[in-house]
Amino acid sequence: MSKRAIVIGAGIGGLATSVRLAHKGYTVEVFETNPYPGGKLSAFEDQGYRFDAGPSLFTMPHFVDALFELVGENPRDHFNYKKKEIACQYFWPDSTRLTAYGDPEKFAAEVETKLQVPQDRLKKYLKRAQRKYDRTAPLFLEKSLHKKSTLLSADTLKALANLHRYDLLSSLHRTNQKQLKEPHLVQFFDRFATYNGSDPYQTSGMMTLVQHLEQAYGTFIPEGGMVQITEAVYQLAKRMGVQFNFNSAVQAIRTEGNRATGVQTATAFFPADLVISNMDIFPTYKRLLPELKAPEHILKQERSSSAVIFYWGVERNFPELDLHNILFSEDYKQEFQQIFKERNIAEDPTVYINISSKDVPEDAPEGGENWFVMINTPADHGQDWDELVTQLRTRVLAKVEQILGVSVASFIRTETVLTPPLIQEKTQSYLGALYGASSNNAMAAFLRHPNFSRQLKNLYFCGGSVHPGGGIPLCLLSAKITADLIP
Repeated sequence: MSKRAIVIGAGIGGLATSVRLAHKGYTVEVFETNPYPGGKLSAFEDQGYRFDAGPSLFTMPHFVDALFELVGENPRDHFNYKKKEIACQYFWPDSTRLTAYGDPEKFAAEVETKLQVPQDRLKKYLKRAQRKYDRTAPLFLEKSLHKKSTLLSADTLKALANLHRYDLLSSLHRTNQKQLKEPHLVQFFDRFATYNGSDPYQTSGMMTLVQHLEQAYGTFIPEGGMVQITEAVYQLAKRMGVQFNFNSAVQAIRTEGNRATGVQTATAFFPADLVISNMDIFPTYKRLLPELKAPEHILKQERSSSAVIFYWGVERNFPELDLHNILFSEDYKQEFQQIFKERNIAEDPTVYINISSKDVPEDAPEGGENWFVMINTPADHGQDWDELVTQLRTRVLAKVEQILGVSVASFIRTETVLTPPLIQEKTQSYLGALYGASSNNAMAAFLRHPNFSRQLKNLYFCGGSVHPGGGIPLCLLSAKITADLIP
C-alpha cells in the first residue's frame, strides 16, 4: 500500500509537487480553499474579454516541460507556447522608447541606437550576470539551501571562492549605475528587482542574475494564455491519480510528537504520512500550526511589494503596444521610497500593461484589447485602499495619456480591480505580498524559510513564500527541491 501525501494549496508550486510525489509512488490528495486550481495563476472573463488574473510573465518554460518529461509524456501533446520576438516595450516620460528584443544581438543594437550605449558595455554587463547565475544557481536555486549536504558541497565552495564577484554589498541600483552608466538603461535593469517584489535601491547587486534569465532564455506566451500553465499541470496531476478537493479549506495540521498526522477540514480529519504546505508560510504557522513554535525571525521579515491591478476591457487597438509594456516613472528612487519606506502608492507610478490579446486574439472582441494594468504597491498595512485605488486610477490614466498621447478612459468598457487585501483573501498571501518576504537584504536568500520543517519530520513546504522564492520558475524549482527531499 502506497504512502499517503497531502498537499495544502493548489497553486503552481502545490500542483507541481503533487505531480512529483505521485511519480514517486505516493497517493496524493490536494486541498484547496478556492473552487479552482492555480492560486494567483488563474483567469476570468468579463463581457467577452478574458484576463489572466495573476502572473503574466512566462520565462524558462523548460521547468514546466520537465514535469511531463519526468512521467514519460511529451509536453507538446499537452502544453504549447511560443517565444516572443519582442520581450517588452519600454516608454519613458521624456519620449525615449526602447524595444527589448528577444534576440541578444538585436537588443544590443537597439540599446546602442536608442541610448547610445556601446554594445560591448551591455554585453559585458550581461556576461557578468551570467557568471553570477552559473556559479550560484546550483546552490541558491536548485537545492535546499538549509541542508548541510548543500552547504558543504563543491558547489558551495566554488560559490564562496567567487564571493567578491557577486556585488553582495552593493545595491542593485549602484551596481547597474557603475556598470551601465546611462540613466535609462540603469532604470531598465533596476526594474528587475520587482520580479521578486524588492527595491532596487536596497536589494543586493547579486540580483543582476535575474535579468540574465530573461535575456538568456527569453520571454514566452502559452497558447491560450498564462492560465494554460495551470490547466496543463492540473490535468497532468489528475492523470497521475492526484485527487483534488476544492472549496476545502484546511483548518489545522494535526500533530503527534514530532510528526504531522494529517489535516483537519470543516468536515473531517484526513490522515497522512506526509503533509506539504503550499500555503504562505505565515498563515501556515499562525493558523494551521498555532501550537508549534513559529520561526518568528523569518515571519517578521519585511514583506515584498504587492500590487493594484486594473483589468480593463478596452474597445480600441494600440499598435504601439505589445504583450508586455512598461511606462516608467520619472523618479524611480522616489517611487520605491514611497512604496517601501512610506508604505504608500507612488505619486508618479511605473505602469505595467500586459495585453494577451496581442498573441491570443480570442482574448478580446474584434477591435478591442484586454489590458492587465499592474502598479507596484506596498503590502497591506491597513491603508485605505478604496481611496488609494481612486487616486491610482487617476494617476495611471494620466500616465498613459502622457506617454501614449491617448485618453484611454473613454475606451474602457469593463473594469475589475484587484487590491492587496483581495490578494490576501483570494490566495492566503500574508498582507497581500506577492512574493512572501522581500529581498531587500544581502542575505535574503539565506533568510527564506526552508522547504522542510526542523520540528516535524514529515512536514514540508513549497511555493513562493519559501526557498528559493516567488514567481513561476522559482515556484517550480521549489516543488522539485521539496520533492527531492522526500524519500
